[in-house]
Amino acid sequence: MHPVREPYDVAVVGLGALGSATAWQLARRGRSVLGLERFSFGHVRGASHGDTRIIRLSYHTPNYVSAAIEAYEDWAALESDSSEQLVLRTGGVDLFPPAAAIDIEDYVNSMAVMGVPHQVLTATTARGRWPGLAVPEGTTVLHQELTGIVPAGRGTRVMQEQARRFGADLRDEHQVVELVDLGDGVAIRTAEGTRHFARTVVVTADAWTNDVLASVDASVPLTVTKEQVVHFSVADADDQGRGGRHAQGAFPVWIWMDDPSFYGFPTYFQASVKVGQDCGGQPVDPETRTYDTDEDALRRARAFMRVLVPGALDVRTVTTCLYTLTPDRDFVLDRLPGHENVVVGLGSAHGFKFAPWFGRVLADLATTGTSSTDLSAFSLTRRALTDPDAPLTWLV
Repeated sequence: MHPVREPYDVAVVGLGALGSATAWQLARRGRSVLGLERFSFGHVRGASHGDTRIIRLSYHTPNYVSAAIEAYEDWAALESDSSEQLVLRTGGVDLFPPAAAIDIEDYVNSMAVMGVPHQVLTATTARGRWPGLAVPEGTTVLHQELTGIVPAGRGTRVMQEQARRFGADLRDEHQVVELVDLGDGVAIRTAEGTRHFARTVVVTADAWTNDVLASVDASVPLTVTKEQVVHFSVADADDQGRGGRHAQGAFPVWIWMDDPSFYGFPTYFQASVKVGQDCGGQPVDPETRTYDTDEDALRRARAFMRVLVPGALDVRTVTTCLYTLTPDRDFVLDRLPGHENVVVGLGSAHGFKFAPWFGRVLADLATTGTSSTDLSAFSLTRRALTDPDAPLTWLV
C-alpha cells in the first residue's frame, strides 16, 4: 500500500463515544484529526446509542474513583464547549444484599481514600427516602449524591459536533481494513478504497477492535455479548416523565450489587423507568448478531422489577446493544507493543461515563506517548490480557 501523505496528526478508527471524545479532545488542541467510522453515524449496532447511561463516583478501586472525578470535569468541559447540559445529577444507590457477590468495603474504602462523600443507609431508611424503591430488608444501601445520568446517543453526537467545530474531518461508512506501521506514521486503507496517512492511529472500535488490529498481527482477548435494556411504564408520571415516585429527585439511579447484577434509572423525558442486567447476555459475533428480544433475559428483568420497583408496569420498549469485555473488565488505554504509533482504547462495557476522560487520555497517548494519569492497570501487557488462564471477572 502506497498512502497519500496527508497532514493528519492523528487518525481515530471507530467513532462511538470513546472515539468521538478522542477526536474532540485532539481537535480542540489544534491537532489535525481524521475520524473513520465503519457504519453510519448514530448507528445502533454497537454500544453508544440509546437514551441514557449511568455516571457515578462509586467504584471499587481508588484508581477508578480518581478517573471518575476527572471524568466529571471532562464532561463539564464538553458542556462548556457545546453550551449543552449533558450531566443530570439524580443521586444514586448501590444496593448490597446479605452475602453480596460484590464487596461493599471495596466501594466504601475507595471513595474514602479519594475524599468522596457518601452515606451507608439501612433498607428502612432507603425505603422512606425513595418510596418507589422497595429495598429488601437486610440490604445495605450505599448512597452517593453526585451519581446521575448522561445521554448516550446525544452525548456521542455532541462530541462529534464539537470535534468538527474544532476542525476534525469525520467520515462515516469508512471501514478500515488495513493498518501499515511505517515507523514515522501509519498508513490506513479503507474498504472503500481510500488511503490515508497519520502520524498516530487511535483504535476505538470496540467490538470490531480485533478486526482493525489484525493487519498489524495484534489482538486483544475480548468477549462480545448481546445485552438488552427494558423500559417499563409507570402510572404516576406524565408523558415527559415528570411527577410521581419514579421521577428524578424522588427516585435514584440504582445498582443491585450481586450476581446477577441489575441497574436502573428514574424517568427520563418519558413515563417509564429503564432497567438492565449487567453481563446478562450471550456471546455473539458482532457482524451476525440479531436485534430480537432475549425472552429469558426479559423474564429475569420482570421478576426482579416486581420485587425492587413494584410500580413498574408494562414493557414499553426493549433495546439491544453490545458489551465488549476484557477478561478482568478493566479498561484498555495503551500504545500497542511493537507498534508505538498505534494506540488502543477500550471501555469494557462500563466506559461511557468516562468518555470525555477517555478522549483526553487517549489524546495524551497519541500526541506525547504518555499521560499524567496512572494507566498501569489498563496496560495491554497486564496478566489478564496475556495469560490464557486468567479468570473472567466481570462484576464491578
